Amino acid sequence: MTISTSEKIRILCKRQNLSISELAERLETSSQNLSHKLKRDNFPEKDLQAIAEALGYKYESSFIIENDERF
Repeated sequence: MTISTSEKIRILCKRQNLSISELAERLETSSQNLSHKLKRDNFPEKDLQAIAEALGYKYESSFIIENDERF
């Protein structure tokens, strides 16, 4: 079972007792805008980096090829 990016973001917010509105405020966007992005579940990598930073986490995206080489 794969968890969507939106669901991962919601889980991370819950771990910090943070509402979507509070996350939106940290991202300097409206809660309506963030809610729409969560419904579409389509985030550019720069948005994911900003969300991770706003939550105090690090975001990493990479392709893993032979011998666990990442790029």
